[in-house]
Amino acid sequence: MSAPRSFVARRLLLGVAQTVAVVLLVFALTEALPGDAAVALAGDQPDPARIAAIRESLHLDRPAHERLADWAVGLLHGDLGTSLASGRPVSTYLADGFGPTLLLAALTVALLVPAGFGLGVLAARYEGRLVDRLVSSVTLAVYAVPEFALGSLLVTVLALRLDWLPPTAVGYGTDLLGHPAALVLPVLVLLSRPVCSLSRLVRAGMVDALASPYVAQARRYGVSGAKVRYAHALPAALAPAAQQLARTIDWLLCGVVVVEALYVIPGLGTVLLNAVAERDVPVVQGLAVVFGILTVLLNLGADLVTHRLAPRAGVAA
Repeated sequence: MSAPRSFVARRLLLGVAQTVAVVLLVFALTEALPGDAAVALAGDQPDPARIAAIRESLHLDRPAHERLADWAVGLLHGDLGTSLASGRPVSTYLADGFGPTLLLAALTVALLVPAGFGLGVLAARYEGRLVDRLVSSVTLAVYAVPEFALGSLLVTVLALRLDWLPPTAVGYGTDLLGHPAALVLPVLVLLSRPVCSLSRLVRAGMVDALASPYVAQARRYGVSGAKVRYAHALPAALAPAAQQLARTIDWLLCGVVVVEALYVIPGLGTVLLNAVAERDVPVVQGLAVVFGILTVLLNLGADLVTHRLAPRAGVAA
């Protein structure tokens, strides 16, 4: 088997093993959650007989290994389970929350790629000079600010003081695209830290590449500065940037809980928070499994892209 095919096969097998581990870990962690879903569903003054009836009707009285087996078989058939609180399929919760989360993720990535690469290239081009120091200092300072602190600051200044933007998405439901002003603040908060880390990675990769012998040789042959930067130095920064971009997309799609809670956006993060508050174990399990599989797939894709861009690094891994 050739080296690229062997690498792909190893990564696919690792992805399958990671997915199985995610399923087992999610079930074990939700089993360890405090409280009892039957008690929560029974009301403020639960009757022991009613609690027992609820547990029996929801199959909560069965041994954990039997429930794990049934749940795993359902997952293999695409069945994520049924909500204990509402009786709705877990897949409907995913469908309801996926739209707002995907919209935020898409807008953030659409701005992140040009901004991150642009700032990285700019800093590398003027390495050690004022522009480089300014970009590095600002990105480091912004990266150090937590999302909830930056979000609260933007709400206070841009929404409450200046009244330029709505402070939350309350009243807009899932039709956020029809109210673009409500997306500005959450996208700015989501963009703040990833653009800093991506730009610093691109800068570091380009600086190393520009100091390499083959770039020096290209310059001696009279290759223009722009061609050296974009045809020789920039590709060297793409491999680590691809890994960082995959982690960012994973973070965005897997429910940005803090940002969605702060701006009251009905995305996957909000769905997860509500499910935890209601002790709705099937919804928590279903969301956690989907998040875990997304993480595995995105990292697998990033590994394959990295191997394509830097084969020797992939083989070494």
